[in-house]
Amino acid sequence: MSDQNPYEKLGVSEEASFDEIQDARNRLFEQYGGDAKHLEVIEAAYDAILMDRLRMRQEGKIKVPERIRFPELRVQSPPTESPTPREQSPAWLQRILDQPTPADILLPGAWFLGLSSLSVFYPEGGEQVLQLALVVGVGTSIYFLNRKEGKFGRAVLFTLIGLIIGLIAGGLVASWLLPQISFITLGTNQFSTVVTFILLWLVSSFLR
Repeated sequence: MSDQNPYEKLGVSEEASFDEIQDARNRLFEQYGGDAKHLEVIEAAYDAILMDRLRMRQEGKIKVPERIRFPELRVQSPPTESPTPREQSPAWLQRILDQPTPADILLPGAWFLGLSSLSVFYPEGGEQVLQLALVVGVGTSIYFLNRKEGKFGRAVLFTLIGLIIGLIAGGLVASWLLPQISFITLGTNQFSTVVTFILLWLVSSFLR
């Protein structure tokens, strides 16, 4: 066996692939498992083949895979953990929430800011001014909601819900807050109207 070249010692051809060389080495290890001398010869032949392949690679004669060039680095990389998917919002919420553009936020905001100013700075008009402002605010909300999806009934429904909640919540907050803040001269109806306009702005901007 000493007169044989390393390939012959492993029983493979010089054109054998790395997998074939490794399989031959493992097979001989099993065959001569109790013979330390044979095992030493087999391991020496295997190392000699690796060195020969490296030399040929350096000379540009063959392309050696990374695992042959650096067999000591053949360590399995730990499996990468797939990132935990983020919890998505409920489907019904995704259907009504919008991702507004700056124009979808600023245009309704300008209208409702003007209506809020009218309600706050012109109290001498009494209830008629507030009622007119609310009517215009409702129409503004319906217009901007309908412009997004073209669903008039949906726009009316969301606007009416916002109007009712705004008036109720505004009245409750005003009755609790205004008596405690003396420098605010707004009446309860004025305050609840402003709260309603804020809610209608949120509805027309961020719902669809």
